Amino acid sequence: MQFKTIIEPFRIKTVERIRLTTPEERVKYLQNAHYNPFLLHSNEVIIDLLTDSGTSAMSSEQWAGIMRGDESYAGASSWLRMEKAVQDLTGCPYVLPTHQGRAAEHLLYTRIGGPGRVFISNTHFDTTRANIEFSGATAIDCPIPENADPSLEHPFKGNLDLQKLEEQIQHYGPEAIAAVILTVTNNSGGGQPVSMGNARAVSAICKKYGTRLILDACRVAENAWYIKHRESGFEDKTYRQIAQEMFALADGCIMSAKKDALVNMGGFLALRDLDLAVQCRTVLIVTEGFSTYGGLSGRDMEAIAIGLDEVFESDYLNYRIKSTAYLAYKLHALGIPIMRPAGGHAVYVDARAFSPEIPLDQYPGQVLACELYLIGGIRCCEIGSVMFGKYDEAGKLIPANMDLVRLAIPRRVYTQSHLDYVAEAFSELVKHRDKKTGYKIVYEPPFLRHFTARFGFFSV
Repeated sequence: MQFKTIIEPFRIKTVERIRLTTPEERVKYLQNAHYNPFLLHSNEVIIDLLTDSGTSAMSSEQWAGIMRGDESYAGASSWLRMEKAVQDLTGCPYVLPTHQGRAAEHLLYTRIGGPGRVFISNTHFDTTRANIEFSGATAIDCPIPENADPSLEHPFKGNLDLQKLEEQIQHYGPEAIAAVILTVTNNSGGGQPVSMGNARAVSAICKKYGTRLILDACRVAENAWYIKHRESGFEDKTYRQIAQEMFALADGCIMSAKKDALVNMGGFLALRDLDLAVQCRTVLIVTEGFSTYGGLSGRDMEAIAIGLDEVFESDYLNYRIKSTAYLAYKLHALGIPIMRPAGGHAVYVDARAFSPEIPLDQYPGQVLACELYLIGGIRCCEIGSVMFGKYDEAGKLIPANMDLVRLAIPRRVYTQSHLDYVAEAFSELVKHRDKKTGYKIVYEPPFLRHFTARFGFFSV
């Protein structure tokens, strides 16, 4: 007998208090944060869906591993366990530990990037694009056309557009292409998965032109779930085997272990090219730490090694994907426009469709994120024109392709009642659609402005 109710495949042994703020308090807190949820304090938030990065609850086995952490400066046993876990999973012989994924991005993309160099991806995420553009290189997104329609049902909306990939390589010339980056799942594109068929085709095109393929693999286990359940020929393979097959198509990979390795800090760069690995390792030692710990303690490395095994457990992945889909179902039933089908790590709300009356240069995604906090104390993240918008020469906003609001669900943290609370908050938001006011940016840094930008109310 198979039950319809999906339960958490774990027991809760310790709890963290949630401070239940009042609406009046939240008005003050949001004002103090300059209408940017990133600037809120954590004790001002009831349900924190800002990110799934580093917010997971670790298992008893991971905590036990932390107690075994070997803090030796060089050649620690904890490093050897992490190195073997990464090598077994990725097939890459050269592993560089970093304190998180963006450090690995910096190591690699500043080595192979620079002025005149081009990176192509299904969709670059914020730190990926920032590291690339910081080096002077150009980042080009080539998602499939179906990705641009949030309401469209498609099993693999995270795929890279193969025709556009070839066109861009031919336009710039193969020698200018620093790398093709395949992000699984496609975070900026609504958390949508990439099919194995697409990954194989991308790999074949890269080999044809002698172009390096890098897998951004921070949610590779979640992506493997979708391949097993949506793509023919993978029904009898384990999630780990599917992930290993995808890794085998690439020349290397970057992983923020703060996602699918189920830890609060850590990441790595894994490569097949010794010469490139040596270049990156030199910078690793200068900027992060010695090559056998990078930016990590032995405790962190133990937890990563265990997490890379736990994340492929069938019961866990079924719970993870279906609990996210549960929230998506609840919101869809309320008439909330969301990216369909649901992604693995988050539900993405289409802010343009939710608030069509707000002009794009008044940031409808930022408005929705702030309104959700005010009404329910729920913190989330705008992924739209605040994060990815640019200005033309006249200073006019060039909007992002979509204005989404991401409800990223931490792993093994919230229960069904928490997600029901989120859905109820949206039902209240629906009643107040006509009360929203647009925002303008009153301060922004030159890179990654969404983290620290300050906003004020838009006025004519």
